[in-house]
Amino acid sequence: MIQPENNKGINDLCYRNLIDLLPCYICVLDRELRILFNNHTFKNDFGDGTGRNCHIVYKESENKCSSCPVQKSFEDKKIHISEETVQLSDGNINQMIVYSVPIPDVFGNVKTVMEMSVNINKIKEIQSELVLLGQSVAILSHDIKNILEGLQGGVYVVDEGIKDGDMKLAGKGWKIVKKNITEISNMVQDILYSAKKRKPELQKTLPDEIVREAADLFRERASFMGISLKYEVNPVLPIVNLDPPSIRKMLNNLIGNALDTCKKDKTKKTHFVVVKADFYDKLHFMFEVEDNGAGMDEFVRKNLFKEFFSTKGSGGTGLGLLTVNKIVKEHGGKIEVLSSPGKGSTFRIILRF
Repeated sequence: MIQPENNKGINDLCYRNLIDLLPCYICVLDRELRILFNNHTFKNDFGDGTGRNCHIVYKESENKCSSCPVQKSFEDKKIHISEETVQLSDGNINQMIVYSVPIPDVFGNVKTVMEMSVNINKIKEIQSELVLLGQSVAILSHDIKNILEGLQGGVYVVDEGIKDGDMKLAGKGWKIVKKNITEISNMVQDILYSAKKRKPELQKTLPDEIVREAADLFRERASFMGISLKYEVNPVLPIVNLDPPSIRKMLNNLIGNALDTCKKDKTKKTHFVVVKADFYDKLHFMFEVEDNGAGMDEFVRKNLFKEFFSTKGSGGTGLGLLTVNKIVKEHGGKIEVLSSPGKGSTFRIILRF
């Protein structure tokens, strides 16, 4: 039975509306990778790509993608799948799974290919968090074991001191206990901070107070290590909006690293760490942590803020600087790292007033 022409038109419209409403991106391309058709979802995020090459629409590139699934479908008339990074019309970056499906004509020739793409940003985020958590457990288990052994050793010294009435010995043991409690506390906080998304709770804060508190926290440790630790704050810096707990954590990580790199450096007789707060320009202020320790080469500088990258070998997890970078980004700031081997390092955190 032949379908009436008006019913066919209604059906075509229904199919078109159905394709437009699908929550994935759909387009049809020819052999030159020109877009012949794109659905409403595609147009919302990429604009009307009709007549344009897909690689220009997706990546603003004149070059075809090296792993283009559409080209493969034209070549072998099969379905292909790839994972691509694309840029939306608003500038945001999306991770997508791309399916290319050949559309044969009545003679079996493939003159067009349909491409279906699905946004997998959320899946990637969850995957990254799970990987981070798994790696954290694997990498930190050994360090936590060492800290717990240190705690047990400190407790033993305290017990012996109390048993013998030797308070000096008990005090020595208690220092060991406190040191290991602080280490495991900082480690756990870094794991939680780096693995969790949060929005800074901004408060009106004096940079002077933040810097002074951070420096004072490490005063005893620096003295024990024979390292000069001081702070310098421009007295006319105004009150600024910050999340004090996270900024303290940021400075604590940077100061701790600075002390460690000074300890590592055996080429100088004296070492120093200076914590600063000052104007950067008319619109920005900055925190700085400067040291004259071992310094870093270009490779280390480029990899500093990658997950689990550490210059401390088995003695470090890399989570500290990952946390620092996360805090700075949450505050809308940026980090400058000035360093060279043997000359020391300066970490400069630039934030807007």
